[in-house]
Amino acid sequence: MKAIAQDRYGSPEVLRLTEVERPVPAEREVLVRVRAASVNARDWHVMRGDPYVARLAFGLRRPSPRVRGTDFAGRVEAVGGGVTRFRPGDEVFGEADGAFAEYVAAPQDAVAPKPAAWTYEQAAAVPLAGNTALMGLRDAAGVQAGRRVLVNGASGGVGTFAVQIAASMGAEVTAVCSPRNTDLVAALGADHVVDYTREDFTRGGRRYDVVLDLVGNRSLTAFRRALTPTGALVLSGGGVSRGGVFGRGSLLGPVALMLKGRLASGFVRQRLTVLTATPSSENLAALAALAEAGSLTPSVDRSYPLSEVPEALRYVEVEHARAKVVITV
Repeated sequence: MKAIAQDRYGSPEVLRLTEVERPVPAEREVLVRVRAASVNARDWHVMRGDPYVARLAFGLRRPSPRVRGTDFAGRVEAVGGGVTRFRPGDEVFGEADGAFAEYVAAPQDAVAPKPAAWTYEQAAAVPLAGNTALMGLRDAAGVQAGRRVLVNGASGGVGTFAVQIAASMGAEVTAVCSPRNTDLVAALGADHVVDYTREDFTRGGRRYDVVLDLVGNRSLTAFRRALTPTGALVLSGGGVSRGGVFGRGSLLGPVALMLKGRLASGFVRQRLTVLTATPSSENLAALAALAEAGSLTPSVDRSYPLSEVPEALRYVEVEHARAKVVITV
């Protein structure tokens, strides 16, 4: 089968379209014929091996597995032993390593039925980003109706889902983004929009019950300044580095902020949480239910064919993509 493989860390040029063996579904796995996949900041970090400390997880000398991509949508081709929830022909979406390929094998517990109203491209945009937003707001922050929620990085992949999910929970949502994206986040349900080129939300007069940080571009002290005395800060890594706060080729990158958050969490009244989002079919089903209720619509910036994954990663890296970038297979 055709897939986008990588044998060393580096720029998008290290990614190549090649022939690899089609995976065989193991116990409790489904084999999915991929119709669409999507790009996440994680794909960029694995491609670059950035920050360097992440190579302890990705692979010291080269990334493992070789095939890039995480999010997918498609049709079940075959099932492994012990699979009870899916059968060949089912339309599904989910998370698994190796999604930039014609086929991907995924644990059934990380896969859910694709909503009929979504295209494959829309469904592929959801899993990692939507799950991160849901777990950050519902599980880590415990958002309730009437709470003041700020999403830092609201126009990115996770951010566009976070704005909609927080609004569906009845929160008063403030979205932080660049001026070209203010209309986008307002249309997604933000009550207030902060243009970060004109205003520093950490130095304004407003205080928030929850700050969901998806960028890592402020100090821990600054983020805490934006919270109420008992507010919650949820740290969910950083996006694609462009030589700004932590810079490309850094040792720790956004991990440094997370470490500071963990260390400080036991000494302050405010809740400081480092989010670890894990794949979950139940969470995918919850996101699908929001879509069916009209509260969640995947926002897609651009689509690229499988052969142009390097260009898609380059676009995410250089052009600061809005919402999600999708790969059609």
